[in-house]
Amino acid sequence: MNYTYIILFVLLLVFVLFQFRSSRRKKQQQEALQKKMVAGTPVMLTFGLYGTIVDIHDDENIAEVEIAPGTVIKVHKQTLGRVVEPVPADDEATTTSSTEPTYSLNEDHAISATEPDFGERVDTTPTTRDADKPDA
Repeated sequence: MNYTYIILFVLLLVFVLFQFRSSRRKKQQQEALQKKMVAGTPVMLTFGLYGTIVDIHDDENIAEVEIAPGTVIKVHKQTLGRVVEPVPADDEATTTSSTEPTYSLNEDHAISATEPDFGERVDTTPTTRDADKPDA
């Protein structure tokens, strides 16, 4: 028996095992997501629209999502992309302890007002046509 066939068989077996693990993990994630999808849950649809689940009809694969107060849309259940987790408010970032504003200048990385090191240099000397024009 040739070793090449053994190596190919082992590689095929490893590939099948990884595919099996991957599909099982995706199935578990999908089941966990379905458990979170109940009425009143804020969600983002797969096409980027945010809303709140009003009702889910499992037998018809339809979900009713409220996208604005009084505006309910019907979408396919698979378009419910993810549950939107509330972002905790960070009040400390908006308040400062100092009464005077503090400014930090970025002098180390500031662009100097000298000639450019590279690029197109424009000749600013007046041409004969520019010299003939009266000053406005």
